[in-house]
Amino acid sequence: MIIQPFKEEDKIYYADTCQSLVGAGDRGKIKYNALSRFTYPGKRLTDETTGLNSVGYWDGASEQDWGLDWHRNEGIEIHFLESGNMPYLLKDSELHLQANDMTITRPWQSHKVGNPEVGIGKMYWLILDVGVRKPHMDWIWPDWIILSDTDLERLTLFLRQNEQAYWKGNKRIRDCFQKLGELIDSDVEGSNSSKLRFRVNELFLLILDLFDQGGVKLNPHLTDSHRSVELFISELSETLQDPWTTEEMAKASGLGITRFTYIFKQITNQTPMQYLNRIRLEMAKQILISKPDKSIADISFSCGFSSSQYFATSFKKHLQTTPNEYRLAAQA
Repeated sequence: MIIQPFKEEDKIYYADTCQSLVGAGDRGKIKYNALSRFTYPGKRLTDETTGLNSVGYWDGASEQDWGLDWHRNEGIEIHFLESGNMPYLLKDSELHLQANDMTITRPWQSHKVGNPEVGIGKMYWLILDVGVRKPHMDWIWPDWIILSDTDLERLTLFLRQNEQAYWKGNKRIRDCFQKLGELIDSDVEGSNSSKLRFRVNELFLLILDLFDQGGVKLNPHLTDSHRSVELFISELSETLQDPWTTEEMAKASGLGITRFTYIFKQITNQTPMQYLNRIRLEMAKQILISKPDKSIADISFSCGFSSSQYFATSFKKHLQTTPNEYRLAAQA
């Protein structure tokens, strides 16, 4: 499997450098070690484990002054807390991890560790790329994942049609992560590649057992094209300043233009550009009131309009008033 840089919303992101973690290690706040590729910190992984982008741990025995801010990964990320406690946030919830707690996130699930600082504890992580960026895409596991076709199909189904992030681990999972830690510490230029592959396969088998025992509830809607468009729409307001076109929106959703436009209109009853223009105007209305000293030109560009003239024309057309008149009326 060829690993590409992480693409999201038609931008290219390279692997996180985890500077806050590296800095904490340099300052002696934590002990950490990892095997990684791309710009993830740690000793280098070899081509024998292609698809495994990073596996490592940090161990902090005192109060910490750093955290890992909101991010996504280009693969499945698994965190496991061996001991201590750890604030862990998802877009719609906050968890307080305790010993033996585990999280599993997919590439479209934003998360952060620390609120804002991480806790005292020993935390393991593993990032495995399965070739997807959006929920509707087919998963492609590295060829060294040797679960039977039936088990791998079941595991994929569980991970795709259930997006529960939090799971209570067990002794066998803890032992597996501890053994991964030992392999990380003793590896010299890929000397533990075979053992590393074995342990990663073991981990996914243990996770499959955990899913079987936990009675995973499946939701097929999580894997259809509508879901990918819904996720794009839910986050569009965060990138209003970008020069979006319908084609670029479709690419960001992992769909063709025709399919994307059809689904988009089903969801919003508007074309993508109509919807984009509307939420840009809504944002502009908020800024006109909340920031009375900000110029019309600055507001237009910050909301993604190509010129202040086009912004004023669009504003007048849809709201029957000019931006200045709207601002003055709100201040009256």
